Amino acid sequence: MYKGKFITVEGVEGVGKSTHMNFIATYLRDRDQTVVTTREPGGTAVAEQIREVLLHSAKGALSDVCELLLMFAARASHLQEVIIPALERGDWVVCDRFTDASYAYQGGGRGLPDESIEQLEALVQDSLAPDLTLLLDASPQITAARRRDRGGVTDRFEAEQADFFARVQAKYRELAARHPERIKVIDASGDLEAVERQVAAELDSLINVT
Repeated sequence: MYKGKFITVEGVEGVGKSTHMNFIATYLRDRDQTVVTTREPGGTAVAEQIREVLLHSAKGALSDVCELLLMFAARASHLQEVIIPALERGDWVVCDRFTDASYAYQGGGRGLPDESIEQLEALVQDSLAPDLTLLLDASPQITAARRRDRGGVTDRFEAEQADFFARVQAKYRELAARHPERIKVIDASGDLEAVERQVAAELDSLINVT
């Protein structure tokens, strides 16, 4: 049992994760929590190098299995160097994506079996899991429009077609149905204040049980 709390933020591109990561960190700090914000893949020097390979390799340069293994290699570094030490100190860790993203992107999107991901999860994480996962969810039409509004494609995931993102989103929703005690679905289709109210309510629930 760790002294700190572990919160992850999930969702497809275009749901507003970066905006709400900032809100979450500020909300918790305003309530006297020490907060570490981080991201996946990334968070350490080694994991950031792996991130560069994952996001910017030429099309076809990485097989689906290679992509999955790189994700968990980055995660192993991230856990040992950043996440676990912070939780042991009693800090609250807020992470932009974690293992649910592997199930959604490499599982749902790429079609790799859950069993393979589960084996890597057990090896890399042991029993560690987030205390709370906020799944930002919006219609494919809204997320596609937001991606277009942001400008050109910036990485190999954003270059995927609509059917890929539909599979990813469907897998996220399946995970939420499977783990309702941990994964809280946030309707990210509304205005910013409405989304923030939903997020704040879930954060309050976690704060109140500590």
